[in-house]
Amino acid sequence: MSDKPEKFIDENGLRLDGRQINEIRQMKIKIGVLSRADGSCYLEWGNNKILVAVYGPRELHPRRLQKADSALIRYRYNMAAFSVEDRIRPGPSRRSIEISKVSREAFEPVIMTHLYPGAVIDVFAEVLQADAGTRTAAINAASIALADAGIPMKSLVSACAVGKVDGQLVLDLNKAEDNYGQADLPVAMTQDGEITLLQMDGNLTPEEFKRALEMCKEGCRQIMEMQKEALRNKFADDHLPIEVPDEIVETLDVAATLEDVVEENEGDEVEVDDSSEETVEEDPELESEVEVETGDADEYAAEEPEEADADDDILEVEEESVDLIDGEAGDEDEGVANEGSETREQ
Repeated sequence: MSDKPEKFIDENGLRLDGRQINEIRQMKIKIGVLSRADGSCYLEWGNNKILVAVYGPRELHPRRLQKADSALIRYRYNMAAFSVEDRIRPGPSRRSIEISKVSREAFEPVIMTHLYPGAVIDVFAEVLQADAGTRTAAINAASIALADAGIPMKSLVSACAVGKVDGQLVLDLNKAEDNYGQADLPVAMTQDGEITLLQMDGNLTPEEFKRALEMCKEGCRQIMEMQKEALRNKFADDHLPIEVPDEIVETLDVAATLEDVVEENEGDEVEVDDSSEETVEEDPELESEVEVETGDADEYAAEEPEEADADDDILEVEEESVDLIDGEAGDEDEGVANEGSETREQ
């Protein structure tokens, strides 16, 4: 552990790392870094380096742990043995178990667990490098990873801490301020200002506590904007328009022109088919076919006998022949028959 600095804030109001008392550290966010996880996020906040993976919703085993009306949230916070200067013992500790519990409770009010009864949502937060504020950094990364996994949430969760050094409240403590500060107040909240996590280590007066909460709200608001911007950029990159080469564009334009010409020709053909008169004028040889297809039956009934075709005459002769054979001829036919009989008698 490094030696305690003589002063944490200089005469210009700047802290050891050059920040103002109400300024947060630089944050870098990368989403979707693990292909096997349903959602993942890598976050750098100052010298903190956090990797979070989310799995689920998936079936929970053993089944005796399942909830009939909601999903179970499991949150595992772990610090790598090489994450700090003095190597720590690997595996769970009292501190990591406590941070895992409070972090899980920070997400329970916002995750819509009722949509996945009997399922489990696992969140794994690994601290690769620690530089104070690892629990709040892990919560910020976990919120993004949950959104990347498509877990329905009422809101993102943002977390930040306020501490007291040299008798002044400062936002987002660094390692030296966290180790030698007089108080530490980590807070997590939603975009509506609902607090889902609040812890305090040290002593603050009621007035200092109120001011610390206001500073935390401002810090969480800034972090919330960074989270939203990172998510917007991630999903915008997934749906970027494809750049088409100019040669293909020209080919597509030619194809579109040809398609327009074909559509116009098809439209002309439809108009010709609808008008039987125009078809007759253009192709007289198909006159009878066109009339049969498009003509009205009443027109044929109204035609005069002299305009009948030769086929009609043949049909009439055949009908008269049938009538003569059957002996059912009309009056004229009977006269002709009588004259024939008289001639035979003479």
